[in-house]
Amino acid sequence: MTVITHLINGETPVAAGRSVPVYNPATGEAIRQVELASRATVQQAIDAAKAALPAWRELPPAKRAQVLFRFKQLLEENEEQIVTLISEEHGKTREDAAGELKRGIENVEYATAAPELLKGEFSRNAGPGIDSWSDFHAVGVVAGITPFNFPAMVPLWMYPLAIACGNTFILKPSERDPSSTLLIASLFQQAGLPKGVLNVVNGDKEAVDALLESPDVKAISFVGSTPVAEYIYSEGTKRGKRVQALGGAKNHAVVMPDADLDNAVNALMGAAYGSCGERCMAISVAVCIGDAVADALVDKLVPRIQALKIGAGTECGLDMGPLVTAAHRDKVSGYVDDGVNVGAELVVDGRALKISGHENGFFLGGCLFDRVTPEMRIYKEEIFGPVLCVVRAKSLEEAIALINAHEYGNGTCIFTRDGEAARQFGNEIEAGMVGVNVPLPVPVAFHSFGGWKRSLFGDLHAYGPDGVRFYTRRKTITQRWPKAQSQEAAQFAFPSQR
Repeated sequence: MTVITHLINGETPVAAGRSVPVYNPATGEAIRQVELASRATVQQAIDAAKAALPAWRELPPAKRAQVLFRFKQLLEENEEQIVTLISEEHGKTREDAAGELKRGIENVEYATAAPELLKGEFSRNAGPGIDSWSDFHAVGVVAGITPFNFPAMVPLWMYPLAIACGNTFILKPSERDPSSTLLIASLFQQAGLPKGVLNVVNGDKEAVDALLESPDVKAISFVGSTPVAEYIYSEGTKRGKRVQALGGAKNHAVVMPDADLDNAVNALMGAAYGSCGERCMAISVAVCIGDAVADALVDKLVPRIQALKIGAGTECGLDMGPLVTAAHRDKVSGYVDDGVNVGAELVVDGRALKISGHENGFFLGGCLFDRVTPEMRIYKEEIFGPVLCVVRAKSLEEAIALINAHEYGNGTCIFTRDGEAARQFGNEIEAGMVGVNVPLPVPVAFHSFGGWKRSLFGDLHAYGPDGVRFYTRRKTITQRWPKAQSQEAAQFAFPSQR
C-alpha cells in the first residue's frame, strides 16, 4: 500500500515513522497510509524554510507573481486529477470538489497581484522637508494548519498569499485526506518555486505542537474546530506568535413571511446538505418567523430531502457523498439520537441509509428536525453533518436575539423581499459574514473570510486584504535631509504638526 510522506525542501522523503490509514469513505476501505511527522521531521521543514527565506524575501514581488501565474495554470491543467483525489479521500461529490478547487484558484489569482498589494504608502512633506513612507515586510517563516473538509481550498487560502508576501511556509494539512494537498504543493514546485519556500508535513498533535513551540515560526494560520482553535491561539500568542485561528460555527438562516419560499428551499437544500454539511459555512438552523412559515417550509423540504441523490462521491450527478470517517458518521448519528431523546421532532431520518454496492461506506442520509429549542444539544453544538434544525420564532427581533445569544458568530443569512428587514438584520446581527437571500455568504478572494465571537480567535480574517496584513509587518520610515552647512538648534518639545 502506498505510504504518503511529506514535501521538505523540494523532496519527498522515504517513509520512516508512524503512519495511519487513509480511507475511501464510500467503501470504508483503507486505500493508502500517511506518515505522521515526528518533531525531528517538522524541524527539518522549519530548517528548510529558514534557509530559503533570505533569497525569497529579497526576490522582487513581480518575480514571485510570475511563479504564481504558472502555478495557477498548472492547477487548471490538473483539475481532473485533483478533483478525483478529493472525492476519493474526502467523499464529497466531484462537482463539489471542482467548486472547492476553483475557489482556491481565485485566491491564487489574488496573490498574483503582489506588486500592487505590497507597494506601500508614501507621504511627501509630512513635515518641513520631511518625507514619510510605510513598507510591508515579510513576517518570516510562517505555518498553516488546515482541516479535512477543504483539502484544496483552505491551504490555498493561506500559502499562496503568504509566499507572495515574501514569507516561506510550512503546511500541516489534515491526515484524513492528504493526497490532493500534497499534489497541489508539488505543482507549485513545478511552477518554479524554489526549494524550501513551501514545505508540507503530514501529522497529528505532535506536529502541531512542534510548530507552536518553535521560536523560528513567526505566525500560524488555523482552520478547524473551536476547542483546537482556542488552544492554538493561546499556545501561539503566549510564545509571541501572530495567530489567526478560525473555529466552529452554527449558522442560522432566517426565513421571513414574505420570503420567496421555493427559492429559499432550494438555497437551504444546498447550504444544509451540500458536502454532507461538512462545511463551517453550512446552514444548520432555519429560524422561521411564524408557525405558518415553518409549516410550509417543512412541507416543502421533506420530499426534497427524501429525494437526495446519495452515493460514492467519485460518481457524477450526485447531491451528497459519504461522511469522511466512520467515527464522524457515528458522531453525527449520535446527535440525531440525542435530538429524538430530548423531544425534537425528527421529520426526516437518514440514519438507516444504505447504498447498494457501498454497504461499508460511511453514509448518512439527510435529516430534518422541527420544533428545536435553544437548550437542546442539536441546537447549541456544531454537528458538522447533514442535519438541519427548524426553530420557530415570533418576530425578526426574536430571531436576531436568538442568533446573537449563540456562542458562534461565523455566518448567517436572511430570506426576505423586505429591504427594511434585510437592513435591520445586517446592522444588528453579530456574525462576521451575512447573506441576504444568499445562503453561503463566503467572501470572494479580494475580500476576507472570518467570523465573530468564538468562531475566530485573532484580529485579522483569512485571505484578501486582511491576509496581506497578517502575512506582513508594517515598517514606517521618516526621512529628512538638513540643508548643507546649516546649524539647527536642539528641539526639546515633542514634534507635532500643530
